[in-house]
Amino acid sequence: MRLAMITFASVFAVNVMSAHAQESSLQSPQGVANPPPALTAETINSASLASIGAAAKSSTEDSAADDAAENPDLPDPAMVRLQVLLDRAGASPGVIDGFDGDNVRKAVRAAEAMNGLPVDGEIDSDLIATLEQGDPIIGGYTITDEDTADIVAPIPSDYAEMAERDFLGYTSVAEKLAEQFHMDQDLLTTLNPGASFAAGEQIRVTAYGPDRTGTVTRIEADKGARQLRAYDAEGRLVVAYPATIGSESNPSPSGIHTVEGVAPMPNYTYNPDINFQQGDNTETLIVPPGPNGPVGSMWIDLSEPTYGIHGTPEPALIDKTSSHGCVRLTNWDAQELSQMVSPGVEVEFVGG
Repeated sequence: MRLAMITFASVFAVNVMSAHAQESSLQSPQGVANPPPALTAETINSASLASIGAAAKSSTEDSAADDAAENPDLPDPAMVRLQVLLDRAGASPGVIDGFDGDNVRKAVRAAEAMNGLPVDGEIDSDLIATLEQGDPIIGGYTITDEDTADIVAPIPSDYAEMAERDFLGYTSVAEKLAEQFHMDQDLLTTLNPGASFAAGEQIRVTAYGPDRTGTVTRIEADKGARQLRAYDAEGRLVVAYPATIGSESNPSPSGIHTVEGVAPMPNYTYNPDINFQQGDNTETLIVPPGPNGPVGSMWIDLSEPTYGIHGTPEPALIDKTSSHGCVRLTNWDAQELSQMVSPGVEVEFVGG
């Protein structure tokens, strides 16, 4: 499961920009959007979500503004803030990295649906009012001895070599903490230049919030949107996650199936006669558990044999690569979902 909301050793004051300052910061006198400010705890905590919506609107009118606002080398403090607030609201953007993209836009539409707003993907004042709480997004966290324990050697890609290990854990403290706080590892290291990630060191991390709670009675795995949506008995959208759902060579099942059970930190049984063959591995293998295993740290078993909803060792690749027919989520999203489902919950595969 996700960790509960961390109690931060220190937080950073929120400085709300005036409307005039927000407007003037969006464009240069020539009408070209300025690149995002430097990525620091202070710029994230003082960022305005309104700047994202305004910059997006401007970029549709001026392609040069789009080039400046979407420089792939410049994570946007306001986008970090938006991603964290979406994550808190149950509309997961996947990995929090400060970059716009499909996963963020799907999360925006999910948040709109959850709050009864027009589902248009616009980051407007109504959406901002439902998300924004005015509290710090980045705070301080002191690394513990537990955080530095159980770090393992680099994980091989070959399943036969994986099967020789006892546990497929994290390969660095930075990787472990990035996943703990739903962050891209590059974002974590950027916010903590020079950090050694040793026990007792205080670092800056995202305050993503506690797990969502509730009882899920129906799940949609949308192949076309590449998103998993979970609903309660009243038909309300409880959570939405970006997902990798099958591939052309290994399509996901169709129709309605049911949850059979939940297995945290599962072993993975590789059987090339049933699913797929990896490399030269022609024999059945038992791959040990761990967050860096083939199915991550959580397996939600489905009634369709060999298929499930599971985590991943590469959260940044969710919805960017294919899966072997299953529904792949970030480890933290799969763990959160596992707390809200029980055997018998319907899982319908829709779209195409």
